[in-house]
Amino acid sequence: MNTPIVVCGTGIVGLATALGFARRGERVTLLGPKRSIDPALAEVFDARVYAISPASQRYLAALGVWDLLDARRITPVEAMEIHGDADGLLHLNAWQTAQTELAWIVESLEIERVLRQAVQMFSVPWIAENVASYAPGQIATDQGVIVRADLFVAADGAQSALRAAAGVPATVQPYGATGLVAHFTTCFPHQAAAIQWFTPEGVLALLPMPTTSDGPQVSMVWSAKESLANEVLSMPAFEQAQYLNAKLTEMTASRLGPLTMRSPLHGFPLSLNQSPMIADGLALAGDAAHRLHPLAGQGLNLGLGDVEALVDTIAHRESFRSPGDAMLLRRYRRARAEPVLAMRLVTDGLFRLFNAQQAPVAWLRNVGMNLVEKLPFIKRHLIAGASR
Repeated sequence: MNTPIVVCGTGIVGLATALGFARRGERVTLLGPKRSIDPALAEVFDARVYAISPASQRYLAALGVWDLLDARRITPVEAMEIHGDADGLLHLNAWQTAQTELAWIVESLEIERVLRQAVQMFSVPWIAENVASYAPGQIATDQGVIVRADLFVAADGAQSALRAAAGVPATVQPYGATGLVAHFTTCFPHQAAAIQWFTPEGVLALLPMPTTSDGPQVSMVWSAKESLANEVLSMPAFEQAQYLNAKLTEMTASRLGPLTMRSPLHGFPLSLNQSPMIADGLALAGDAAHRLHPLAGQGLNLGLGDVEALVDTIAHRESFRSPGDAMLLRRYRRARAEPVLAMRLVTDGLFRLFNAQQAPVAWLRNVGMNLVEKLPFIKRHLIAGASR
């Protein structure tokens, strides 16, 4: 099979990449598993949710899928409340930059569902097989199909099979922590605020979710130390719920009242991953290209930024260049170098800052938060940076 562009990866980043190319009139093929997505059930929510930034929202709207999302399952974030590990406290509000929202909390499955509908509407060919081997310009699937293309895009996640098959180096620095995610019913309303705590036991975030018949709902993202996370994940379900209900209520100082677990708990290892972003006839995007600490909730936003830059670079190529032209790939890498580096420095720097236990460092970081709280122009800069 011959095609100009093949996107390997059928999650959000892969589907968005294929859709982006299709909307620009490029001939593109998807390659990867086609898992079934069950119809959404009222009051049953996907464990993995994303904080979609204004820039990502605009891009999803430009792809024509934002309005396809069920508005009842989207929660706007109008404010952020960040607690240090002592008395540090910082409030960020959308109104401080004349915005109505800082972000939107959306389930992973819902984004994937509408993207899949869109690629089907554009009749994007889909090879529901896995990558077995790669050589420049050619992939062999696990079913023996040979696929040739000018450009291959690795958008198949942090454990990218295409990246590995192509021999593209990736550095992985484990954080010694596990991301724990689950949904909880709260006693008090979240008031459209995302609340985050930096604690000795890791970074804890409660993200606003749609209210259910049980009451207000939040999604927990807890970057717990590996040993503690393993202990919690190994608990029987009833004991696990009891522990988390009590532990989160304690860690949050009852900020939202008593918390009651309402979904299964999931865990995933956290690491800082880096790659060169490109190789011969190959571009990497999303987690296949880079992975960050989730404390800023920017992983998917960074991936969608990759998609937008790659599609734009290829769509605006000179007529004599093929999609996999080395010059185009270098343009893509340059376009993403600054945003990726900036976000990596912020997330990794914050993790290491709040992971340091020395008394002077602990004092300074909380004093710094309280100082920023009193400086509106710095707050506006922080909000503007998170909106890109």
